[in-house]
Parts: sequence; C-alpha cells; structure tokens
Amino acid sequence: MKSIVRSLALAALLLGAGHGAARAQITEPALLDSIQRTGFQYFWDEANPANGLIKDRSTVTSPASIAATGFGLSAICVGVDHGWVGRTDAATRVLTTLQTFWNGPQGTASIGMTGYKGWFYHFLDMNTATRTWNSELSSIDTALLLAGILHCRQYFGGDAADETQIRMLADSIYRRVDFKWMQNLGTGIRMGWNPESGFGSFGTWMGYNEAMILYILAIGSPVPARATAASAWSTWTYLYNWNTQYGYTYIIFPPLFGHQYTHCWVDFRNIKDAFGRQASHNLTYFENSRRATYAQQAYSIDDPLNWGYSDSLWGITASDIQGGYSARGAPPAENDNGTIAPTAPGGSIAFAPEIVIPTLRNMYNAWPQVWGKYGFKDAFKPSNGWVGPDWLGIDQGPFVLMIENYLTGMVWYRFMQNPDVQNGLTRIGFTPTNVVDAGDPRIANELRIFPGEPNPFQRATMLRYRLGRSGAVSLTIHDLQGREVARLVEGIQPAGDHAVKFDASQLPSGVYLARLAQDGAVQMRTLVRLR
Repeated sequence: MKSIVRSLALAALLLGAGHGAARAQITEPALLDSIQRTGFQYFWDEANPANGLIKDRSTVTSPASIAATGFGLSAICVGVDHGWVGRTDAATRVLTTLQTFWNGPQGTASIGMTGYKGWFYHFLDMNTATRTWNSELSSIDTALLLAGILHCRQYFGGDAADETQIRMLADSIYRRVDFKWMQNLGTGIRMGWNPESGFGSFGTWMGYNEAMILYILAIGSPVPARATAASAWSTWTYLYNWNTQYGYTYIIFPPLFGHQYTHCWVDFRNIKDAFGRQASHNLTYFENSRRATYAQQAYSIDDPLNWGYSDSLWGITASDIQGGYSARGAPPAENDNGTIAPTAPGGSIAFAPEIVIPTLRNMYNAWPQVWGKYGFKDAFKPSNGWVGPDWLGIDQGPFVLMIENYLTGMVWYRFMQNPDVQNGLTRIGFTPTNVVDAGDPRIANELRIFPGEPNPFQRATMLRYRLGRSGAVSLTIHDLQGREVARLVEGIQPAGDHAVKFDASQLPSGVYLARLAQDGAVQMRTLVRLR
C-alpha cells in the first residue's frame, strides 16, 4: 500500500526531533524504507520477466539462484503492500515464476534439467531455467524457494484466475517434493545430490544452522509417502552446541545468517520445541537469535583481532571477501578477516532493533561508498577501505523480509497461516508459550512495542508491549494525518510485559500507527486494517 510509505514519514514526525537526532542524517523510518525499497528493486530488476528467475548477484553473467528467487517471491508481496508494484503485475510475475518451476524438466540427466524428485538445482541458467555451474540438487536452497512459494500461496488469496493458479501451483510444487528420498534411508535430511556422484559427497543437516526451514517443511509435507518423519527433528537437534559467549548462553552458530533465514518466514516468538522447554534452556528460537546478535555485537566491541569494529560497526556472516567468498562468523571467531556484511545486522532487526538500527544508520552515514542503487552492497572492509562491487539476492531477502516483520509482522502473519507449516511445527512438538526471557540485562530499561497479532487485521488486533521500568505510559493510535483516533493506555504501569486489544471495528480500513511513549522515549508500529 502506498499509504504505508506515507506512514513512515508520519512516524518520523511523531517520534519527535530528539529521536536519534544527535547522530542521524536520515530518520529511522526513511532509512528502513530506503533499505526495503532498494532491496525490493533488486528482486524486480534482476529477474528475467519471461521466467521469473532472479540472479544470484548483480553481475551481467550471474546465473539464477533458487534461494534468491524464494526471497524475491516474498519481497514481491512486501512490494505490493508498500505500493512499489501493482498487485496485478506482481501476481503475473509470481505466476510466471511458479510455472517455470512446475513445468521445468525433472530427471537424472546431468544437463537440461531444472531438478529431480521435486527438488531443484542450486543455480539455474537465467534463460533456459536448467542446471548450470554443475551445481547440486540443493535441499536447503529448495527449502528457501519453497518458503517464498508458500508465502505467495497465502498472500494471493483472491478470486482472480491468476491468484487461483498461484495457489494451485504452490500446492503442487510443494507436494511434489520427495523429502523422504533426500534422507537416503537415513534419519536426517541430506544436504544435496548430483547426477555425477549421487549423495556420496553430501553430508546430513545436523546441528543448528539455516536448515530449520527445511525440516519444518519436510515434516509438514501433506504427502505421507514423501514426508519426513517427525523423529528427524531429534537428528537435527542432536548436535546443538549450547554454550556461552560474551555472557550470553545460546545455541552457537557463528555466522549470523544461520540465526536469520528461517526466521524470515517462521514466527518463533511464542513457541518452543522440546529443546527450548527444557528447564536448563527455557528459550524460544527467537530469543536464541537475539542472544546471538547481542553476542556478536559484544565480540565486535571487544574486537579481539583489532579490525576496527565497534558497537555500531559490526556484521560477520557469509559474504564476499577480497578475492573470494567465505562463510565467516563470531563468536567464536570463524574466518574473521575484518570484512563486514551489512545484511548481518540487517537480518537481525526484528530480534534486536535497539542495536541494529544504530548500526545500519552508522553504515549509511559513514560509509556512503557501500550504498548504491540496490541499497547496501554485500560487504566491505573498514581496515583497508575495500568495498565489494556486488549486491546479492540472499543479502537483500533478509533486509526486506525482516524489516517488514519488525515493522508490521506481515510476512510472519501470512506464512504462519499455512496449514502445512502449522502441521510441521505441531508434528515436531512446538507448543505455545507466554514466557518472555528477560535476556540482556543492559536493555532492562527497554521500551518496546511488538507487531500486532494479527497484522493486517479485520476488526481487532492484540498489541503487546514491554516496559523496562515502571512509570507513566501512554499507548495511542493515530491515522495518517497524525490525528489521535484511540487512546488505549494512559497511566502508571509496572515494568514487564503488557497487552491490550485494539478494537478498530468503528474505524475505516487503512493504515494506522500505534505510538507507545514513556518518559520521552517513543516506539512506533504500523498497523493495517482490512475489510
């Protein structure tokens, strides 16, 4: 919706001139809007409109990446909501993409195939949509593609012929995937397969990393003969590394992308699996990612290798480096060579906005050479001034989706409505929880308002908020002209978590802003009412 863009400017006004004014050359709403808009533009412009495939990176000769395409499909949905692309044009592009994957040849031949057994090759030729670079049939990249496809299935719920086709194709593509075959008679899911050596050169996804989305979709498959058994989750969690880094205890995986990719679609804020319910752990995966984000910032403040990191200059994950590409992370340090990837903090904005937004603002203000037509480039190295020349699809996806989840929760909301996703989570053993871990003591005084549940909504939505200290607080709702249309909270409240229902049944459909204020500090949330 175009009105959402207007709401961002209004949010800046309502926040007041003191919000970040000491350092900021760009307001928070304008910064986040710019990052999202340029990220969306990557997915729209770096696609082949004839087949919907999206480039892995912004070079002329880049092949398509099925993971980038999955992120891009969801980014198109966000683009419709923000008014960056019309719904009809978006549906046409999405339908074209799904037709490419449904109709593409599947088989064991080493050339001329899009995939096999419902899975897809990691890299596809941008024009022929068939295997290139001798790439593998990738289980995780197929899962990321499926996540985008299933998100579109939930988003395009209209009666128009193209939206009906999108839903049918999304279901067909998902149901065709033979998850059980990818286990190769084992208890876990293999990382890949190729026609030259089969499963021989590929390991099994075990331990904590980006593959949670793969197991959730595999276990949730509605086709019993192709679904993975729920017991596979135990294989996945068996090698978890529960440890403490810089005072934060969490499941360790040094590169931040492993704490982000699944969270782009799955809302883990209020659910726990058996591991999370154990008394010695007692945390959600959302909280786990928040601790991992804070631990990386703490590592960067410590800066043990003297790369010039700081509390607002950090971001260690898989990215380009001078002379190649490297999966890097911290803590503990894993291939840390001083390179920063802006997508690393960006993908954590929903977990820890209070440390991510100042970092993104610092990068935007202090490193203008890192910014270009598609927003932040993949990577740069402060110690010698090197800036990678490319933009990557798997960077832009977490930017667009996680900023949207932070602002509205819309990607989470729609994706979590999918019954197969819910079946996967239920079969694994996830259960609802209302326990909120206090987490980092340094943000004990935080003021935070969470995305509405649901959002978008029709008649009413639940607003949850957190007060780090007791005191006078107000929670008001404003329309796009800045007029107060509802006052939900006014008075003294104790520290802790609170919730209030916003009944908008008497208000017209449109975009509204929830404004939480305490002692001069203000937090905002965008709400979308539908009819």
